[in-house]
Amino acid sequence: MPSIERLAAELSASAGAPIELSRPNDAAHGDFATNAALKLAPQRKLPPRELAQELAATLGLLPAVERAEVAGPGFVNLFLTPSWFGEAVAEVLAAGADYGAGCVPAAERARIQVELVSANPTGPLTVGSARNGAYGDAVARLLRYAGHTVSEEYYFNDSGTQMDRFRESVDARRRGEEPPADGYVGAYIDDLAKLEGDPVPHMLTAIEASLERFRVHIDSWQKQTAIEQEIPEALKAVDTYVEEGATWVRTTAHGDDKDRVVLRSTGEPTYFAADVAYMHHKLRDFDRAIYVLGADHHGYVGRLKAIAAMIGGSSDRVEVLIYQLVHLLRGGEKARMGKRSGNVVFLDDLIDEIGVDAARWYLVERGPDQTIEIDVDLAVEKSRKNPVYYVQYVHARTCGLFREAGEGALVGAPPPATLAPEERDLIKQLCEFPAVVKDAAERRSPQAIPTYAIRLADDFHRFYHECRVLGVEEQAWRLGLVRATQNVIARCLDLVGVEAPERM
Repeated sequence: MPSIERLAAELSASAGAPIELSRPNDAAHGDFATNAALKLAPQRKLPPRELAQELAATLGLLPAVERAEVAGPGFVNLFLTPSWFGEAVAEVLAAGADYGAGCVPAAERARIQVELVSANPTGPLTVGSARNGAYGDAVARLLRYAGHTVSEEYYFNDSGTQMDRFRESVDARRRGEEPPADGYVGAYIDDLAKLEGDPVPHMLTAIEASLERFRVHIDSWQKQTAIEQEIPEALKAVDTYVEEGATWVRTTAHGDDKDRVVLRSTGEPTYFAADVAYMHHKLRDFDRAIYVLGADHHGYVGRLKAIAAMIGGSSDRVEVLIYQLVHLLRGGEKARMGKRSGNVVFLDDLIDEIGVDAARWYLVERGPDQTIEIDVDLAVEKSRKNPVYYVQYVHARTCGLFREAGEGALVGAPPPATLAPEERDLIKQLCEFPAVVKDAAERRSPQAIPTYAIRLADDFHRFYHECRVLGVEEQAWRLGLVRATQNVIARCLDLVGVEAPERM
């Protein structure tokens, strides 16, 4: 159990009532505070402040509590002992790179598939698809770190009208002709025309290479043509009826706004029929299926959940994560995107310009419900104004301290009798990491990790400037605190697909 949770449990047991802790904005008001007296006063039929005084007297007797003070109408402010802070640092050090991992109880761990990107292979990945990959992969990393078994899949369309136009565009260039008016253009079409055979596998190879470069590893690649072969079997698992010669799925019985056609009167399957087959395919092997889709797919949520209810027994077995658009600002102006026009910002171009680390960070740092504007000029700046540089610098600085200390330096020791405010703040921040990870995983909100990492970086930089680490009596203790910070900041960066450099 993490330090803060354990402390809250001890306080609750001592008080005989649930105690929830929060960190005051002003450290003068304690390391932690609780409003338990305000909540319990009606039940106990006592004035809140009187009850707070009773709680303070009780909680002040605990070994971890140095003193407890009553404030305002009934708050209890708690000041903790150096030994509690020492135990908290020891806990972080003992867990190492796994601090905060495995927060999901064993009985609740699941096999989860995250389907991400899945852009039609009609051209290189754009910045828009990159957000899908960065967000989806960060969600997968969080779920895996929390204890689930996670697989990442890319579903690609290898047939249909768009793919026909793509192939026709490449064939036209091979003949030395211009692509059809509704076809695809751009330098990549000319490059594909120089290769023999079907251009789709070549395009997929390039997409996979781009994703690997972007630190998004796809565990499985699923062809639409293969899924289409499973349509007849999948339709047996759903509630269908025939009307005017067409076959419909009764999705309205499970919350969809209208029923959906799966077989036209000609017997030809619709695209939704493939969706049904794909869901059937997913839920055979996984407890939960997560789709990461762009904002233009918002209407898919109801129908996918309806199919999950029919096939999997519960609509909760499917989650649809929707993300908004990405705009790239260069020189203060917005770049346009569109594969067919050739006027496009490709993922590889973005990486070439700002690097993988900045691209991953900026595509995850905001919630998926917000449109992102990436300022290229800021992304390449090596200063505190660039958040990814600011956070990475913490890791590089910790590595520099250990190089200077030497290999034989003792790391970790009991805390001194008096702790500096900056030490206390840094340790309290470290202790919050397990709760941040747990909440981010549960909410599918990886943007919480960069937000937390910046707070941790702020606290570490203050500690570094105010507390000398090397050549002082407290060196071993403070090196332990540096190592704990190094571990947590590295994990934060890894969870969003950013490297933790040793030198900068």
